[in-house]
Amino acid sequence: MATFTEPSPRGFLYLGLEVVAPGPGPFVRRSAERDTEVAGLTELAEALEKVPEVAAVHVYRAVMIPPIRGGPRFDLAVLVETTSPEDISAVRSTSHYRDIGATFAMPARNVERIGRTDASRPGTMLFNHFTAPDPDRAVAVWQTLTGWYTDKTGIDNSTALVPLEEAPYALVNYARLPDGPGRFLFQQLLRPSFHRFVRARLAAHDMKAMPVLCEPVRP
Repeated sequence: MATFTEPSPRGFLYLGLEVVAPGPGPFVRRSAERDTEVAGLTELAEALEKVPEVAAVHVYRAVMIPPIRGGPRFDLAVLVETTSPEDISAVRSTSHYRDIGATFAMPARNVERIGRTDASRPGTMLFNHFTAPDPDRAVAVWQTLTGWYTDKTGIDNSTALVPLEEAPYALVNYARLPDGPGRFLFQQLLRPSFHRFVRARLAAHDMKAMPVLCEPVRP
């Protein structure tokens, strides 16, 4: 198990948008329509950061979505950090937030984290969506998997978000990867211990992990 640090006191709004269908393969190709949407989201993010309860707003473009049955197909994502979980409702009441027009919205708090996930630098970001029959158990299972990822893939950060209201995911964690999306996935799939330990442990608890790998367009 990895070494955990104190959870962030901030609140989080994780938003997913489906602008252009990513296609059947894992890689998400660039799209003029999506680029136009990104420009609009960037303006909204700048306006939203002026709201007193908002600490930061990050906009992401998906670069790889593994074709997992039932997985999210968000080609754009927005992560809003509020000054506290209690301030989320005030942010959701603003016109800037409503104008984002998210397909999916999950208000959340950080329940556990490894290091600090720095969203201010370029690089590949992983958003991993977990389904589970028991949300509380999902966090415990995720904790037991963290050591494998820090040891085998070199990840030194991860922020686990749990929803504050009913959501299709028991847990969404996001992390900055040390390498690109392809290398990260191959580091998992080509290691026998990934299948023997990580996948087996998820299956034993009837959990599924569904990643979306992104690049920041507005850190």
